[in-house]
Amino acid sequence: MPGLSEVMERLETAGTAQNRKVYARHGAAEPMFGVSYADLGRIAKSIKTDHDLAQRLWDSGNHDARVLALRAADPAAMDEPLAGRWLGDVDNYILAEGLGGLCSQSTHARALSDAWRDSPAEWTASTGWFIVTCTAEDPDVWSVPELRGLLRQIEGEIGERPNRVRHEMNGALIVIALRDGNLRRSVLAAAGRIGPVKVDHGQTGCKTPEVAPYVERTLAHRATKAARQAERASKRKAG
Repeated sequence: MPGLSEVMERLETAGTAQNRKVYARHGAAEPMFGVSYADLGRIAKSIKTDHDLAQRLWDSGNHDARVLALRAADPAAMDEPLAGRWLGDVDNYILAEGLGGLCSQSTHARALSDAWRDSPAEWTASTGWFIVTCTAEDPDVWSVPELRGLLRQIEGEIGERPNRVRHEMNGALIVIALRDGNLRRSVLAAAGRIGPVKVDHGQTGCKTPEVAPYVERTLAHRATKAARQAERASKRKAG
């Protein structure tokens, strides 16, 4: 397994000034090397899962190292104190979504989301709601009545929550709609009442998607994928 100094050297070598400018527009702060996601993926693949290294990468304070830490960390080893400590360092949506995605794979996903969603702090609440986005289709995490409760909360609060929290709430609406047909009808009705969700994405090309069209595209994509899988299975069976 590579050590911290070796990985940091690889990150520094892979970084570019152009990427640093791009990431800064997305809220990332120095220190950072500006490593492309393609290079981060290659480095992460060579590390695989190394929870000890992930903690040391995070503690370096370097943005790229923290993004890599979120890929190298072991979800099974992410307990609530460690997740809370890392959350305290989050200062941009890249890390908020990365941490939320990691925590959503842990056994503490629901507890962490419950603890963070209602925080007045933008990055804390954003991370909590992103966990909802990652887990809303999992019946082991959320019951349908619980998701209906979240839907009511989103409709009542989304217009008043901090900027990035609105974006993550909107994303949660989309995934809640994918859970089942009844929820989907409720979400689409609520989305119609909410109207367009306004989020300031700064000097980036990012956009907050409209719920109904995004849900429709996702369902169409899933149907096409399922049809292809069924066709391949049928050909294997016939052969």
